[in-house]
Amino acid sequence: MCAFCEAQMKEDGFGNLIVHRGEHCFVIMNLFPYNSGHMMVVTNEHTDMFSELPAEHMAEITSLIQKAIKVLTKAYCPQGFNVGVNLGEAGGAGIRDHLHWHVIPRWLGDANFITVVGRTRVLPESLEESYQKIVETWNSE
Repeated sequence: MCAFCEAQMKEDGFGNLIVHRGEHCFVIMNLFPYNSGHMMVVTNEHTDMFSELPAEHMAEITSLIQKAIKVLTKAYCPQGFNVGVNLGEAGGAGIRDHLHWHVIPRWLGDANFITVVGRTRVLPESLEESYQKIVETWNSE
């Protein structure tokens, strides 16, 4: 079973990192974030078939990405964002069989690529602190 399917089966909280559950997808913190606040919007259904997602699923995904950006802006005041989906192994998907969109807050001069080049994570707060901040901000919006 994939990490996203396992997370859906757990009770919401720091143990599963789910921030919000929607009708067709959910928002979850990245267990291995590139930057503090790194979230993902994930389909409820275990699928890698982007081209076959129904329009209402795509609409909810887009809406949740917009809200994630609003929440991250309020919580972290980033100077930019990376938003994207990696499809398939060749496309860089870490979890290839379950569609998910990354929403990553960015700042000028951040150490984003050190995670790839140096295999090192540089974060100013713990994942638990990020999770609490995001959940509180999400629920207040």
